[in-house]
This record gives sequence, structure tokens and C-alpha cells, in this order.
Amino acid sequence: MKPPWKILMATPLFFLLTLHTLASPAYDHQPSTRRSKVCIGCVLVVSVIEQLAQVHNSTVQTSMERLCSYLPEKLFLKTTCYLAVGIFGPDIIKLLRADVNADVVCHTLEFCKQDPGQPLCHLYPLPKETWKLTLEKARQIVKKSPTLTYSRSGSDICSLPFLAKICQKIKLAIQNSLPFKDADSDKYSVFPTLRGSHWRGRDCNDSNKMAYPGRRPDNWDTHQDSNCNGIWGVDPKDGIPYEKKFCEGSQPRGIILLGDSAGAHFHIPPDWITASQMSLKSFFNLPTALTNELDWPQLSGTTGFLDSTSGVKENSIYLRLRKRNHCNHRDYQNISRNGASSQSLERFIESLSRNQLLDQPAIVIYAMIGNDVCNGKSDPVPGMTTPEKLYSKVMQTLQYLDSHLPNGSNVILYGLPDGTFLWDNLHSRYHPLGQLNKDVTYAHLYSFLSCLQVSPCHGWMSSNKTLRTLTSERAEQLSNMLKKIATSQKFTNFNLFYMDFDFQEITEEWQKSGGQPWQLIEPVDGFHPNEVALQLLADRFWKKVQLQWPQVLGKENPFNLQIEQVFGDQGGH
Repeated sequence: MKPPWKILMATPLFFLLTLHTLASPAYDHQPSTRRSKVCIGCVLVVSVIEQLAQVHNSTVQTSMERLCSYLPEKLFLKTTCYLAVGIFGPDIIKLLRADVNADVVCHTLEFCKQDPGQPLCHLYPLPKETWKLTLEKARQIVKKSPTLTYSRSGSDICSLPFLAKICQKIKLAIQNSLPFKDADSDKYSVFPTLRGSHWRGRDCNDSNKMAYPGRRPDNWDTHQDSNCNGIWGVDPKDGIPYEKKFCEGSQPRGIILLGDSAGAHFHIPPDWITASQMSLKSFFNLPTALTNELDWPQLSGTTGFLDSTSGVKENSIYLRLRKRNHCNHRDYQNISRNGASSQSLERFIESLSRNQLLDQPAIVIYAMIGNDVCNGKSDPVPGMTTPEKLYSKVMQTLQYLDSHLPNGSNVILYGLPDGTFLWDNLHSRYHPLGQLNKDVTYAHLYSFLSCLQVSPCHGWMSSNKTLRTLTSERAEQLSNMLKKIATSQKFTNFNLFYMDFDFQEITEEWQKSGGQPWQLIEPVDGFHPNEVALQLLADRFWKKVQLQWPQVLGKENPFNLQIEQVFGDQGGH
């Protein structure tokens, strides 16, 4: 029989943290890092339980049941939540009645642990009594609890029989960066998540590997849609194939992103952890998010195809390309991975789909904007990529692209941002977990994550100004190296360009429109650019390319209106 504490790992917030671990850099798979993420998950869950009780003036038991009731049935989320409440509920109730905070609860239940000689990691302010005395009193409260007899090491939710199958699907999708459901093995899928059509254009014939988005039409698609752009058949008025009539000479092209979690649009909705905002609607998209690695590429700034939920009018680069030429429909690929960097791209770049002989040219955006300088180690500097190592890996990537991209493609290298704006604009603001009681700022969150050595970017999410400056200096060095590569190297099948990551510029534009800089950052993790920022960055990118390299975008198709009249939305996405 599995130790019952492991079942708690299947509750939603523990599940999402474990899934994020699967998608993180290699060093994140160390046992100490997994344990740190278990600690974070416990503190988040207990905080939400405590705040739900406060917001609704209810008992802790009722707030736990309320949280479970909000969760969907999919992925056994609701069921496992109720199981967890049955196992851990009595201990949590006793401890919260004793007026201790989530840090104390999780250390008492041994989901968090202070190793000898290591600092005490805590999210909330320390108790008025000494930590040692507070913890001793809390342990006395639950000293006879059967849950404390089980080891906390080696936790693995995927060992649970009813989760093994979905875990395997997720692991395969993440490791290969390829659709799990792909009947014809052409790297495209009709299924949205698990690296499916949310990540790359939807397959229009999953039983024919020669039919997929981005290919040149087969015999002008007289009898079937071979490139999935929804344009096929013959005009009965003149016998000319529609693909030939509407797309020939229009310079179709696709958009491909080689990126990290920012490009994939990593996002945890704040109402998942904000008790005052939580409702039955809050977790509707949780199963989708979990099977997309907590990424939302369907709403990203580069390859997003759904209407923005942010309220800004700007569209993704893909939607702009599609609007410019409807023959580009569905020709997008988001080859991004959480934790990716120039040093790890070689592990998944082969998931890119482009045939030099059969496919249309592509615009490839290389946007490894953070993880070459970002890591969670206590001393992050030795783990930063040097300009020399960056040069070697980027050249390796470009050579791979030159051997796979059709002639006439374009590659744009994105520089790295200056991440000092994170601390400057967020450190004194309250995190969603701290808004109710005004007790947790982003400075507290950053310190907690850094202490556990799981910060997404200790170099920038730090109170140490010298470290923040040093991280920005290394980022600038890497950007200069990318610029040097772009201006000095030539390739056979694509033109190469460099573009600065202009976060400062979009921040200034946002302020001119009445916004505040902190509104451009993901509120839960306090690190990633949010949907508004990604759309503004896409707008800035588009305008710069239009001004400096208009040939990259191809021509505007004069037949777009006729395409709409004949084919409507071209089969959608």
C-alpha cells in the first residue's frame, strides 16, 4: 500500500509544481530541489485553506471542502483533494486552531525541513516566540498523528496507479517536445494539449503524414488540403485550383519560436491562490494548463491564435502573419520549453518540423531570454552561460537550422532583457498570498524561493543589488555576442538578424497609456512577462521588422477577402 501522504502530492497545487519540475532544467531534478517544491506546494495549499476560512468566516474543515469543491473532476483532481483532506485535514485543523502560520504547519508535518547548518526558509514573518519553541509546541499538538510515521523522501505522484498513465503522457510530451497524439508521426496533432495544436498548427489529416501545416501544396491541393490552410479544391467558374489562384506568388511563410518559459507563456492564474477571488470558475482551465506544462502557448505573443484575454488590442506575431496572408493559416510552431537555454536547446530542437524540399520558408525567432543568466542556486554566477559557450551553442543551432529550413527563410536572434526591473518594481508590493493580511511581499517570496534554491532567477530576484547588477551585465554581454553573430555570420538558406529585447521600451509605452510597470509581470511567480507584456512585445517586434526588414514578413495577399468569402475561417485552429 502506498503511504497515504503521497496521495496529497496529487492535489492540484502539488501536482502543478511537480509537473513544472518535469519541465525544468536538469539541475531541478535533484532530490533536494524536488523536496523544496514539495515545501512550496504545502505552504501554498495551507495558505489558501487558512485564507478561505478567513474570507468566508468558516471552519478550516469547511474551507478545505470548499477548495475541493471548486476543482474539476478531470485528472482525478477533485477526488484526490477529498482524499487528501481525509488524511491531512485533522492535523491541519489542529495546527491552524493553535494560530500558527503555513510555514509552521508545513515544517511540523515535515513537508518543509531545515537541514543542519542551513538557513530557515519561510514565506511569512517569523513567530514572536523563537522558531524552535514554536515548532516544538506545534509538534506536540500532532505528535500522535499516524501521518508522521511515513517518510517524506522519494515522493513521486506518478507511482500512484490512477495517475501513472497521465504522468507518462506528460513526461513523453515534455521530453520529446512532440505531440503525444500523432497518428501519422508528422509532428502535428488534432489534440490540443500534450504538445498538440496549442503548440503547433492543427493537423488536417492525421492519417496522412504528407498532409500538415506549412508544406507547399501538393498539385495545388486540387483534391485535398495538403498544407492544412483550409484552401483547396477547384473554382467551378474557371477550373483553376483555389490554392493556385489565391496563394501562388503570395510568399507564404510560417512562424517558429525557439524559446523558454516566457515564449511558451508560463502562467499561473492568480485566482488559483487568491482566496477572495476563488470560485467554481477559477479552476475550469486547470486540466488544460496541467497538460500544457502550465504554459499557455495558445495565448502567447509569438504563436497565440486565441483572442487575447488581457483586453489589449494587439495580436500575436502569428495572427498578424495570418492577417497579412491568409495562406499562412495554421503555420506556427512553438518549440519552447520551461527552463530552456542556449545550452539545452539541442535536446529538443529536433522536434522542429520543416522539410527543405517540401515546405514553405519560415521566420524563426530564437528567444532564450533568461535561463542563460538565471538559475536558483545560492551562488548563481558560476551557472551562468559565458559569451564563449553561448557562441558555440548558438552557432550549433544555426547550423542545424541551415540544414533544415527551406531556402528563403529568416532567423531573428532576440537579446536578453535587463531584469533589474523585477526587484525595482515589485519588491515592496504585496504578493497575491499576502494581499488579504498584508503580510507577504514579493521580497518575501523572492527570499523564500532563493532560500529553497528554486528561484527562477536568483540573480535578479534578490535584495543584493550587486548581484542584480552583475546578472544584468552578463545578460548584456550575451546580447552583444548574439548581435555579433548576427552581423558577422552568413548562411545558405536563411538571412540572419538581431533584435534587442525592448522591455524597457514597452514599459515606457505602457506607462504613457496609464499603466504601471508591475502590471506587466506575472503576479504569482513575480518573474515572467504576462500576457499583456507578451502582446506589447509582439507589437514592438512587428513594427521593427516592418520598418527595418519588411521582406521578412512577405507580401500582403490581395486575395484575403476572396479567401474569406469562399472558405470562411479556413477550418479554424
